Amino acid sequence: MITHFSNIELQTLSIEGVKQVYADILQFPIVKQTETYIQFQITPFTTISFKELLEPIVPIHLAFQVPYSLFDEIALWLIQSGVQILKDKEGEKVTYHSPISKAVYFKDCDGNILEIISHEYVQEDVLQKNGPLQVLYVREVGFPVPSVPMFREWLKNTLQMKTIHDQDIFNFVIAGTAHVVVVKEGRPWIPIDMRALMPSMSITFGTPDLEFIQKVQKKENTLHFKQYSYSITLKYTPEFLDSIPKYLHLPLSL
Repeated sequence: MITHFSNIELQTLSIEGVKQVYADILQFPIVKQTETYIQFQITPFTTISFKELLEPIVPIHLAFQVPYSLFDEIALWLIQSGVQILKDKEGEKVTYHSPISKAVYFKDCDGNILEIISHEYVQEDVLQKNGPLQVLYVREVGFPVPSVPMFREWLKNTLQMKTIHDQDIFNFVIAGTAHVVVVKEGRPWIPIDMRALMPSMSITFGTPDLEFIQKVQKKENTLHFKQYSYSITLKYTPEFLDSIPKYLHLPLSL
């Protein structure tokens, strides 16, 4: 089974701009950098990369899972850090609170909608906490598509991902910690009603399950897929399981 997002590669208009947000403010270490490329280490098992291109950028949505017990102090640090916290029509900071989860939304220099999110049920002692945001893992990546059912079923049939409920406009498709947020193209991203359009994005899913990798490769004759404007790769990551031996016993909804 897929356990996590291994790498998320996005486009940017400014390497220096993303560096100022992700390295200088959020304090994610830089793994690689050239004049037109930069990669940040979010957790020991996940990186986020940017390629600088001279073409229009379609913003994406992604969410960082942080510990529920530390959420209030993390949110305060984020609000005071200098990033652009999203506000609603009344000028109030966009936050979400329920009996079991909390969230704060913010933006980077390319308009990507970022989120710190926490859930009371997530075990906080399994994964390493990283940086001042105390990131446990990258939980959500948004995938706007023309047809939610078609992309959802492709994820389920090809990559053996799962859903709790099947819906036609908005669906979480889940494997391990990776929550693919499949939304109908043109549907507003809720925090600021920004229309969700399809970006050019490359996603690498990680799995320490070699048997799963072999099954997919035998069935599809590839581990690299093209769906709409998305490049999707499946990567064998045995170091993930070696470092977290009890990980695969955690529930689907981690």
